[in-house]
Amino acid sequence: MIVGPYDRGAMKEIVTAIRESDLGVNPTDDGTVIRVTLPMLTEERRRDYVKLARSRAEESRVQVRGVRAKAKKELEAIKRDGEAGEDDVKRAEGELDALTKRYVEQIDAALAAKESELLEV
Repeated sequence: MIVGPYDRGAMKEIVTAIRESDLGVNPTDDGTVIRVTLPMLTEERRRDYVKLARSRAEESRVQVRGVRAKAKKELEAIKRDGEAGEDDVKRAEGELDALTKRYVEQIDAALAAKESELLEV
């Protein structure tokens, strides 16, 4: 794989980020492009990537739920301050829950698709 960064001043940061990732690759920098040699995907390596995808999906779910909790606190503050009625806050909480559920389902669908793609030989 060849990475041609738009900003050549960021080459060292990009190389460092790729090297420190959980991908198990070692990029080389020739001054203009970054070359990354990807190892052959063995069954064990595929399973490692699936584990990595699952952990990233869980991190994403946690972040979505964190945003939901923050929004819920703000809705409670609005209700407490009297800026909106109780019915409006309940409606907004319902919309927030539906939105959270939709994004968590999208994360789960993306994970399922990625798992099947990784395990396909």
